[in-house]
Amino acid sequence: MLKFPATKYRPVAPVDLPDRTWVNRTLTQPPLWLSTDLRDGNQALIEPMRMAQKLRMFQMLVQIGFKEIEVAFPAASQTEFDFVRQLIEQDLIPADVTIQVLTQARADLIRRTFESLRGVRQAIVHVYNATSPVFRRVVFGRDRLGTIDLAVQAATLMQTLADEQPETQWRFQYSPETFTATELDFAKDICNAVLAVWQPTQAAPAIINLPATVEVSTPNVYADQVEWMHRHLAQRDRLILSVHPHNDRGCGIAAAELAQLAGADRVEGCLFGNGERTGNVDLVTLALNLYTQGIHPGLDFAQINDIARTVEDCTQLPIHPRHPYVGDLVFTAFSGSHQDAIKKGFAAQAPDALWEVPYLPLDPLDVGRSYASVVRVNSQSGKGGIAFLLEQECGLVLPRRLQIEFSQIVQEVMDATGAEMTATELWQLFTQAYLQPATPLKYVSHHSSELPETQAIAVQLQLSDQLITLTGHGNGPIDAFINALNWDLRIHHYEERSLSQGSTAQAVACLEIAADWMPTAGYGVGIHTNIVTASLLAILSALNRHWSQLDAATATRLLQRLATVD
Repeated sequence: MLKFPATKYRPVAPVDLPDRTWVNRTLTQPPLWLSTDLRDGNQALIEPMRMAQKLRMFQMLVQIGFKEIEVAFPAASQTEFDFVRQLIEQDLIPADVTIQVLTQARADLIRRTFESLRGVRQAIVHVYNATSPVFRRVVFGRDRLGTIDLAVQAATLMQTLADEQPETQWRFQYSPETFTATELDFAKDICNAVLAVWQPTQAAPAIINLPATVEVSTPNVYADQVEWMHRHLAQRDRLILSVHPHNDRGCGIAAAELAQLAGADRVEGCLFGNGERTGNVDLVTLALNLYTQGIHPGLDFAQINDIARTVEDCTQLPIHPRHPYVGDLVFTAFSGSHQDAIKKGFAAQAPDALWEVPYLPLDPLDVGRSYASVVRVNSQSGKGGIAFLLEQECGLVLPRRLQIEFSQIVQEVMDATGAEMTATELWQLFTQAYLQPATPLKYVSHHSSELPETQAIAVQLQLSDQLITLTGHGNGPIDAFINALNWDLRIHHYEERSLSQGSTAQAVACLEIAADWMPTAGYGVGIHTNIVTASLLAILSALNRHWSQLDAATATRLLQRLATVD
């Protein structure tokens, strides 16, 4: 049993900000993006990426459109250092991309970091030190002034080392680590002290990053903290306010979105939320959330499956099947009512209209997902989902009553197996049920001719081991064949459609037949390049499907009434 929490945990104090403005704002543009997949994301892996994997990830991030990429903690290991050197020496950094590297506020690490960047065209050096009371007291044994002095010494050294490499366009970033647990007045003071050393300009702004190193409260509190800093930081017009939300409470996305409303210009995170412990904010979800609101995020996720497979391969971490926008099941509906609504939504959706398909906030095609994943069939599914799959994957449009009829066949299989049924398996079952029955009557050939006021037809069929020829007249080939059978058949519904496009397009005929001797009306389906042949096959399909339900006397009587035996 959980302990009574009040004896062990205390809530984070709210921010005194009664005139907060973020609650009345709306996102209208994307933030500046910083991918830290190669640094924060990499340090979170059981097996950190090898050089080849890091390069593959870097190149993919560039292709997506990231202009700022945190590539390493070069003072942490030789591998990290070597990767930065590889990017620089092999000229792998595009001219419009700025790499960022991270260092703690320690002189030896800062010097090693600048050494790794020698010769780079442009770079951001990101320095941090922890600022919250528990870190000051327990980890570093420093008071407020001592903690500020540590940050100022680091900022001063960075400025000195940058001046020694004037060929590089330098930018600096400072993070008060554990910001969310730091007193706001102290967070302001230490950031302002660093900025006083760097003296940023509007042309060369510094970056102040406010990390939710541990997410300690609700997203609205983080937004209040960001807005408070946005208002009180010195030289605000000469700095970029960045946020780095983590996901300890599962609110990383909300925290990042509210932080932007509160004044943040930039967001740091990882693809699909990778990162140490519970992960960083998920930049894919954040970007596509904007996209569904009509705002282009400035990042290209049009082939999200390829991106997901690359990330999984490089990180050896699986993406959850229900992960927003990219999970294998995220666009998938199994429920019959959901499937029916989706099918109707697709039918009503005009190509150039605003997107309004039930249950789908995003058109899967926009991110390179096929409609095959939208509806999948299991024991919870209904006719709408089955019909949707046959239409999308096989080009077969079923009349509504045929949808109901076939769904009952599918449901029997589902109840028996309990397994999911793919579009291919549905087509196989449909073929077995409607296109393959050939007992007792199998189509062989036909010939029709136009007469002055009617149409004549001669149809050759196989009956057991005999060939028989039926002849008849009517107002069309279907009516003529019905008359030739002489079985008192009635056609309740008939549809013909094209199964595919082009000169080899196949015609699909679906018709519902009834007769007094039939237990119930039922559908038959025929597919052929010739529409008349398809219609004859549909009639035979309906008859053969119901033949097993007849008693022996009725079956014998019907066969005896066939007009001509050849």
